[in-house]
Amino acid sequence: MVKGPGLYSDIGKRARDLLFKDYQNDHKFTVTTQTLSGVEITSSGVRKGEIFLADVSTKVKNKNITTDIKVDTNSNLLTTITVDEPAPGLKTIFSFIFPDQNSAKVELQYQHEYVGINTSIGLTASPIVNFSSVIGNNLVSVGSDVSFDTASGNFIKYNAGLNVTHADLIASLTINDKGDTLNASYYHVVSPLTNTAVGAELSRSFSSNENLLTIGTQHALDPITLLKARVNNYGRASALIQHDWNPRTRISLVGEVDTVAIQKSAKVGLALALKP
Repeated sequence: MVKGPGLYSDIGKRARDLLFKDYQNDHKFTVTTQTLSGVEITSSGVRKGEIFLADVSTKVKNKNITTDIKVDTNSNLLTTITVDEPAPGLKTIFSFIFPDQNSAKVELQYQHEYVGINTSIGLTASPIVNFSSVIGNNLVSVGSDVSFDTASGNFIKYNAGLNVTHADLIASLTINDKGDTLNASYYHVVSPLTNTAVGAELSRSFSSNENLLTIGTQHALDPITLLKARVNNYGRASALIQHDWNPRTRISLVGEVDTVAIQKSAKVGLALALKP
């Protein structure tokens, strides 16, 4: 894939990953195995309070076509078929959820040196059409993201974003929720050798007149152990330690505490991923 501005979802992604990725207060267990023929089978279970959710997925790859089939505890069957680069820079994705007859959709992604386009359309009589585009390069890019409901004839989503990358710094600005929410994010690599980075995101809601500021950092103690921490302006602080026992085993431990109401019990999350 050529290097360029990426897709609209890439705007602010590095800061979001630093501040929110892998922070979960549930208990999750994942086991991935692979057959001799190359079929990958993944089983996962998540405990959310008193509720236990599980799913089993099977991934089959044949040349540039990947088929992923997932079944969950609610008897939903999600099927995703991805065709990677039938033409240079193009990716085609077809997905549907059984028994939901209105869930089928086709998605096209195209990435070029100066443009990134992502469009999807539901396979129904009155589908929802999503379209996003980014223009620029790997240094500066601007984009928009819209959704149109053909049944009502109205736009149900329109967002816009700006992304600036300079050396070890990435700054992003997006306007979401039909202009009601303004997000500004910042990501800075302090030391590539230790994977040390800092980031922040400020979200402003004009309708509720509220601000949410989240700042965080990460640091690798060694090549197999990563530490992350974050805190927001409401006093909610979280910490994460992620350790790879070996290339096929990863354990993540997350803790969260409300510093404003310290007497409340802290939340603890645990995730274990095995690849025998």
